[in-house]
Amino acid sequence: MSNTEEKKLALTHLWVAFAAFALAAVMGLYQVVERSGFFGFLESREVYYASVSTHGVLMGFVLTTFFIMGFGYYVATSSLKLPVWNKSFAWAGFGVSLLGVVLAALPLLGGAASVLFTFYPPMKAHPLFYIGATLLVVGSWFWCVSMIVMYMQWKKANPGAPVPLAMFATTGNAMLWLWTSAGVAVEVLFQLIPWSLGWIDSIDPGLARTLFAWTLHPIVYFWLIPTYTAFYCLVPKQAGGYLFSDEMARAAFILLIVFSLPIGFHHLYMDPEQAHGWKILHAIGTFVVTLPTFVTGFTVIASLEIAGRLNGGKGLFGWIAALPWTNPMVLAIILGLLMLIFGGFGGLVNASYAMNAMVHNTAWVSGHFHLIFGGTTIIMYFGIAYYFWPILTGKPLHSPSLAITQLWSWFIGMIIMTTPWHILGLLGQPRRIDSVNYNNLLTLSWEPYEVTMIFGGLILLVSSGLLVYNLYKTQIGGESYQGEVEYAEPIHAPSDLPEYLNSFKVWNIIIAVFMLIAFGYPILQFFRMETFGSGAWGV
Repeated sequence: MSNTEEKKLALTHLWVAFAAFALAAVMGLYQVVERSGFFGFLESREVYYASVSTHGVLMGFVLTTFFIMGFGYYVATSSLKLPVWNKSFAWAGFGVSLLGVVLAALPLLGGAASVLFTFYPPMKAHPLFYIGATLLVVGSWFWCVSMIVMYMQWKKANPGAPVPLAMFATTGNAMLWLWTSAGVAVEVLFQLIPWSLGWIDSIDPGLARTLFAWTLHPIVYFWLIPTYTAFYCLVPKQAGGYLFSDEMARAAFILLIVFSLPIGFHHLYMDPEQAHGWKILHAIGTFVVTLPTFVTGFTVIASLEIAGRLNGGKGLFGWIAALPWTNPMVLAIILGLLMLIFGGFGGLVNASYAMNAMVHNTAWVSGHFHLIFGGTTIIMYFGIAYYFWPILTGKPLHSPSLAITQLWSWFIGMIIMTTPWHILGLLGQPRRIDSVNYNNLLTLSWEPYEVTMIFGGLILLVSSGLLVYNLYKTQIGGESYQGEVEYAEPIHAPSDLPEYLNSFKVWNIIIAVFMLIAFGYPILQFFRMETFGSGAWGV
C-alpha cells in the first residue's frame, strides 16, 4: 500500500468517528435540556430514551472503535515503517463495521432500540440493533488481526530488537479488545439475537449481565490506551523533551491489559446473581488496576518536567509555565490529566464495595463516566486529531489558535457539566431518567444544578462544532503540508529488553488464568442452577 493509501485508510476511519461524535454531541445537549423539566415543549419520554441510547452507542462504540482503528493503522505503518498488511482485508473490516453502524442506527433512531448503550435485558431491542452491534465488533476484529500480523512481521524481521513503543501499545490494545469483546459477543450471539428474533422464549438476564460485565470495564481501557499511547509516544516530543522511561511505559501498558480484564463485577455490586466473595475478588482487582494509572501519571509528568526544564523552566514549578501551552497536544494532555485526577477519585468511590451503595445508579456515575471518557480520553483524541490531520491530509491545520480555544472550551464545559452531576448524585438524583421535575422540596433543590448542566452542555456543543469545523477547513485547505509522525525518544533507549517487556505470549497465558478464576464459576453456575426460561427472570 502506498503512503497515500495508508493515509486515506486512517483518515476515512477518523472521519466516521468524528461524524458520529458530532451527532452524539447534539443529542447530549438535548438530553440535559429535556430532563431538566424547564422546557415542557421538549419533553418526550420516547424521544429522550431514543436519544440517550443513540448518544451512548455513538460515543461509546462508534466514535471510539473507528478512531482507535484509524489511529492504530497509521501508528502501525509509521512506527514500523511497513505498509498496512493486506489493504483489501483492512477495507473489508471497515465496511463490515460501517454496515453494522447503519443497521444499528435504523432501530435506534426509530425508537425501536431504546435500551441504552448497555442494552441490559429484560429490555428488548429490535434484532437489527443487535445484529448491527455484532457487525461493528466483528469489523473491529479485522483491525485486531491486522495489528497482530504487522507486529509479528516486524518481530520476525527484527529478532530481539525492542518493538517500537507505540506499536507495542497498539498491539496490546488489539489483544485486549479480542479478550474483552468476547463477553458481549457471546451474550449477543447466543442470547439477545435469538431472543429478539423469537427463536427462544426467554433468557437469563443474570447471565447476560455477567457476560456484559466481562466487557463493560475493560472496554474503558480499550478506549483509553490510544490516549496513553499519545501520553508516552507523542506528547514528550511535542513538548520539546524526552520520554522519562520506555521500560516503565511498557510495564504500565502490560499492567493495564492484564488487570483491566478480570474486574467487571464492580458493575454488579448491587445485583443478586453473584455472591459477595466474587464481588470482593473483583473489587480487589479493581484497585490493583489503579497501579498502572499511577505509573503513567508519574512517568508522563516526569517527561513533561524534562521538556519544561529543557525549555528554560527554573525552580520547583517553573517548568510548568515553560511548557508549550499553545501546542494543542501538550494542552490536551495538561487538561486531560487534570480531569483524570478528579475522575479517578470518583472511580475509587465507584469501585469501593461499601461506598458504591451510596452512589449506585445516581447522577454521580454519569458525572464520573463523562469526566473520564468525555474528559481525559476524548480530549486527547482531539489533540491527536489536530496533530494527525495535517499529516494525513497534506494540508496545514486551518487554525491552531481555534484548536486551543476548542480544547479550553471542552475542558471548561466538561467541568461545568460534570460537577453538578456529582453533587446531584450525592443528593440522590437517579440517572437514566427522562424527567426530574417531581415538584417536591428535594427535587426543587436540584434545579440550580440542572441550570448549570445546561450551560455546560451548551459550551460542549459549541466546542464540538469548533473541532469539526477546524478539521473540515483543514481538509479543504489550499496550502500544502509535508510531515510525518514524530515519536518521542526515551532518555535511555532500550537496547536489550527482556522478552516479558517485548512480547505478549506469557501475558496472554496469565490473562487466561485470571479470566478463568474471575469468570469461570460465576458463568458456569447459571447452567448448574438451570435458571434459563424461569418466570422470575424471563420476559
